[in-house]
Amino acid sequence: LHAKWFDPQLVERLRNAYVQSQNSPSKEQRDVSAVLRRIQGAHAVNYVTECGLSLDMAHPRSKRGIEVYGRQHYMRNPTTDSWVENGPTRFKSRLLEARGWTVVRIPFFDWEPLATHDEKVRYLESKLKGEPVENGE
Repeated sequence: LHAKWFDPQLVERLRNAYVQSQNSPSKEQRDVSAVLRRIQGAHAVNYVTECGLSLDMAHPRSKRGIEVYGRQHYMRNPTTDSWVENGPTRFKSRLLEARGWTVVRIPFFDWEPLATHDEKVRYLESKLKGEPVENGE
């Protein structure tokens, strides 16, 4: 949004209402955060960017974030029987990227099958390096 088109006080009130409406972290978000803490140390949780977009986890100085995507972030493609990101999720990703953020996505269908802590560490390290990771690897 271009703030010049809106009353700055209204924009601030809307931003504050959005920030306050954010849910507490899910079990999966807490799990990913714990693994991330072991790999990279401290990070912000439920970080809200300067433009009001939230990230599950973030390193604000480097503008790197992690989003843990549950089922609500996807829809099922009946032709291929695969999961695809829904419109709001894709739009938020584009907005963050336009603001200079690099976002690592952790989909539920990759994270849930990981049974051990070591599997989770390997998976998250691969995602952070930008390496392709097969489902359930």
